[in-house]
Amino acid sequence: MMDKKKSLLLLTATAAGAVIYNIWKPVKSDLPVIQDFDLEKYLGKWYEIARMDFFWEKGLKNVTAEYTKNEDGTIRVNNQGVKIKNNKPKQSIGKAKMIAEPNIGALKVSFFGPFYAGYNIMHVGEDYQYALVFGENLDYMWILSRQKSIPYEIKKMYMDYAEKSGYHTQDLVWTIQEDI
Repeated sequence: MMDKKKSLLLLTATAAGAVIYNIWKPVKSDLPVIQDFDLEKYLGKWYEIARMDFFWEKGLKNVTAEYTKNEDGTIRVNNQGVKIKNNKPKQSIGKAKMIAEPNIGALKVSFFGPFYAGYNIMHVGEDYQYALVFGENLDYMWILSRQKSIPYEIKKMYMDYAEKSGYHTQDLVWTIQEDI
């Protein structure tokens, strides 16, 4: 019985901490997302090139995200990676919804039931080969590619934009993408 009480207390404390964090979290300026977004081109598999590290991805390599359309119009998000310390796979399935018009690159993503977070597509490369994605605050940012690497020019452009947007790019984790 004590274990149930401890578990409930821990769960309650975690939920309260998340609420408090979301109230006081760092806020980014209101930056425009891409306005000519094409979801069909965005769907498919992306390799994570860099990220602002957070609890789910800590210590992961070979991180990918795959986006597919569900029958109800939402988007299935399949995030996968491999733990560096023990080579064990890790997977998280979520769902995304468009926030505004279909041509606006603003989505909300959920991996935890009714709780959604912002997923803002700031830039996409020609033919949707590269993407720069910001979260709803300065704690979340991803550089994505259809390949396991990204050209220097694209990396520099995305880094410069992120820095001008208030991100501390020195805190980025550059994802190990092994040839398997």
